[in-house]
Amino acid sequence: MVEKTVSEINERIKDGSVRVVTADKMSEIVKELGPEEAAKEVDVVTTGTFGAMCSSGVFMNLGHADPPIKMKRIWLNDVEAYTGIAAADAYIGAAQLSGSMVALT
Repeated sequence: MVEKTVSEINERIKDGSVRVVTADKMSEIVKELGPEEAAKEVDVVTTGTFGAMCSSGVFMNLGHADPPIKMKRIWLNDVEAYTGIAAADAYIGAAQLSGSMVALT
């Protein structure tokens, strides 16, 4: 089994030697080299698109406080998340701008 740490991959990113391939390309590499050798050759496999799409986002469960609370408005790194889902859940969309970037006109 091939093991790579995040630190090792980050070092390769910094020095420019990282090998990043798409999921399609990784399938070809595995067919050619086998899974063990492919894992040695490739550091990162991406399945993402070129940029964030407006429908991209993440649902988060932040856990219940003691005593329980209902979140009404929350911000993560100055980006507002939608909290009208459940008491401890939030959704943040990829297209949501940070509060410091929003210009009200």
